[in-house]
Amino acid sequence: MRNLYAPSRVWRVFRLLLTFFLLIKRRQSFLGLRPYAPARMREAIVALGASFIKLAQVLATRADFFDADYLNELKTLHDELPPMPKSDFERVFMRAFGKQNPFDRFEPVPIASASIGQVHEAWLNDGTKVAVKLRREGIERRVRADIRILRAMHALFRPLFSHYTKHSIEAVIEEFSAMILQEVSLSHELGNLKKFSAVYAGFGVHFPKPYEPFCSDDALVMSFMQGWRFDDKEALKSAGIDFRPVIDKLVRFYAEQMLVKGYFHADPHPGNLLINEKGELVLLDFGMVKRVGESTRVAIIEMIKAAHERDYGRYVASAKRLGTIAYEAPESELAEFVERMFDIFADESLSAIDMQTLAFEVLESTRSLPFKLPQEAIYILRVSAIVEGLGTTYIPNFNGIKDILPVLQANIPRALGIKSSVIEMIADEIAYAPWLLKDLKTTLRQASEGTMRVEMSLRQLEWLKKEALAYQRPVLLAFAAMLGAIFLLLYDPAFKNGAALLFLLGFGRLIYR
Repeated sequence: MRNLYAPSRVWRVFRLLLTFFLLIKRRQSFLGLRPYAPARMREAIVALGASFIKLAQVLATRADFFDADYLNELKTLHDELPPMPKSDFERVFMRAFGKQNPFDRFEPVPIASASIGQVHEAWLNDGTKVAVKLRREGIERRVRADIRILRAMHALFRPLFSHYTKHSIEAVIEEFSAMILQEVSLSHELGNLKKFSAVYAGFGVHFPKPYEPFCSDDALVMSFMQGWRFDDKEALKSAGIDFRPVIDKLVRFYAEQMLVKGYFHADPHPGNLLINEKGELVLLDFGMVKRVGESTRVAIIEMIKAAHERDYGRYVASAKRLGTIAYEAPESELAEFVERMFDIFADESLSAIDMQTLAFEVLESTRSLPFKLPQEAIYILRVSAIVEGLGTTYIPNFNGIKDILPVLQANIPRALGIKSSVIEMIADEIAYAPWLLKDLKTTLRQASEGTMRVEMSLRQLEWLKKEALAYQRPVLLAFAAMLGAIFLLLYDPAFKNGAALLFLLGFGRLIYR
């Protein structure tokens, strides 16, 4: 444990977070220290291990925080690491299975080794081939130590950021901390796998089958799933698998998850997505599974509908409801920005590189606008970026505007629970009518009695809080200066000139606030 808090390691964390700070603030240096170069930043992240690799993968969606060179390095980060030492492996294996070894054969060399655990091939006593995921020895202690260091460093840097950037970074750290603590529990992953398999049983996507009697916090025993990695283009081409239907299936599957069910797999990187010999999707690794809140889901639906209809004003209003744009942000300026971005990504004559270059130029002009990143949106944006990235592996100029948006738009009626036939819709409305009449009666009664209340959204309340603090700050500073002058005079009358000047400065600040 002492090594986790070693001064050299804490210093490396500080330098990495200082790099993030300088890049976000667009500053050349701080206290004489310059940000890491892109490649050096990536090396530092890998050296710090699991927690920081996961954090960087989340930050890789933030085109408003980082330039293209840094984003490209962040996007290449995968959490493949060397296997556990033999002594650690034996300790974890004995703790997970004890003397009741359920395996006829167990391959000690893992077929995959990631930041949280490693996966082995094994055969049960009845001959069934299984995949066994073993949790790394001491990973939970390491993750908890990393979270403490991150939060301490965040407290150090927090006052240096603007209001919205400050809260966006805080949201990233809090959401990341909660998610990674869940991910290091393989019992939690088992629960996710069972629930996810049940919710999407009829969708035509395959999931591993868990062998629960052999599972624990240290081990997850599952059926062995065959297939090629989603990004293994040559192998899929050799097998004669058509790419487009597979990508279309992936997009439809995520539309179902985020729009209709509101329950989604938040880590669909190529290592977790396989394609079997029939061209069917296989989904692995259920450590990161998230639920979309109803208000978030509705805001996303509104954004998709507005995007499809090119109603940029309504798109901005929906983004405000989602919380990615501040309540008081200028709608006309943002609508113009959104329109320019849509025009870029809808232009089929542009190459993917040209699209990215133009998009970054437009983003650069909007850095002063109050964008935010609420906790609910972090993994939604990450998943969207990953799915779009997987699409570009096979389809030139694949992007969310022309390839994904129509699929999302087609799923809106189902996401809103709209029935497919007119008769079903009428029946639903008739069934709902008594509740509607009751609500109307309550509203009329409250209006006549003068007891009707108006509720404000969380976004409006946050804006009011910010404005109130901005109004109070100069007043508090003025009174602090005036009180300081009085205490200075009481401490030593010889300082009367300085005290008078300090009092006048405070009084002037109060008058001309």
